[in-house]
Order: sequence, then structure tokens, then C-alpha cells
Amino acid sequence: MRLPVLVSAALAAAVLSAGCTWVHMAPGASAVRVMAAGNPPACEKRGEVAVSVKDSVAFYDRNPLRVREELETLARNEAPGLQADTVQPLGQPVDGEQRFAAYRCGSNPPVPAPVQERRGEATTYPVGG
Repeated sequence: MRLPVLVSAALAAAVLSAGCTWVHMAPGASAVRVMAAGNPPACEKRGEVAVSVKDSVAFYDRNPLRVREELETLARNEAPGLQADTVQPLGQPVDGEQRFAAYRCGSNPPVPAPVQERRGEATTYPVGG
């Protein structure tokens, strides 16, 4: 009789904690910019960073947006160690893992080329960090 109660409590804790953010910004990481994927910026490449987080807890798949945000935060946390001030994803997250390129752009922030996509009367541009 006690075993089902314990299993239910453990499962409920896992599901509730899956919505929490487990990754926090390290000191200095808030100054690191995030470039949209695509063409690399005209900056000095400092290296690559591989990061990973849990994308599922027990039988519960975590919110993909939350996983992506945590991967980005981890990449930003690693950038100062490479003397980088900009990171750019090298691909999409797969099973809670993602690779980022790290760049040092200095006081010249990287400016991605605008995406010239027409939608009615508006031109859309990618939104970067």
C-alpha cells in the first residue's frame, strides 16, 4: 500500500520540477551576445562549446523552448572562459545537446544580414540576443 503512494509522490515531484529552470546565468555571461544560426559573423573565432541538459524527466518530455533556453545559457556561461563575447548555435538541439561557436567581436557587435522576406507590407528580420 505504501509503495504506490511513494511512486506517485516521486512521479509528481519529477513532473513538477520539469517545468523549473535548472540552469542559472554565471557572472560575466550576461554580457555575451547570442547570434542567430546561419552565416558566421566577421569576428575572431575562439572555439566551440558543446552543452547538454536533461530534455526529459522520467516519462515526461520537458518543454523544448525551456531546453533551448537552458542550452543557450550554458553556452553563454562557457564563453567568458574562451575570451568570447558572442555565441552562435551550430545546429538545432538534439536529445538535450547542442554545439555553439564562440567568437570575440569586441566593441563591433556582429550584425546578421537581414532576411528579406516579404509578408504583406512588412519586411521581417531575424531577432538576435
